[in-house]
Amino acid sequence: MTLELSSRLVEAMVSQATSAHPRECCGVLLGEGDRITEVRPATNVHPEPERHFEIDPQQLVDAHRNARSGGPAVLGYYHSHPNGRDGPSAEDAAMAAGDGAVWAIIASDRVTFWRAGDGGFTALPYVVRER
Repeated sequence: MTLELSSRLVEAMVSQATSAHPRECCGVLLGEGDRITEVRPATNVHPEPERHFEIDPQQLVDAHRNARSGGPAVLGYYHSHPNGRDGPSAEDAAMAAGDGAVWAIIASDRVTFWRAGDGGFTALPYVVRER
């Protein structure tokens, strides 16, 4: 599976990460199938936002509720690594549900994508379209 998203969405995630630095930003990836059509920023409610992230639970519930009402599906989540590490951390692995969700990690003005599976994270190929 190769993910597809627009350059506008990549730019939005990188911009959010830059604005949040030195804290981690976070949000929800929305779309259908292998296509991410929207990134929805969320509040990082973790007590140590410089080193961890936790999406505001109400914002997450709202995204799932909207999907059940015919809105875009929740494909996964994104967050930044202000330390520049572009892969999932040990904390990310501990938080991941192994449910196949897509995780995007923003680090050093770059976004990488991962699938959270039973055995940990697998890197996902992706294509950025100009839109």
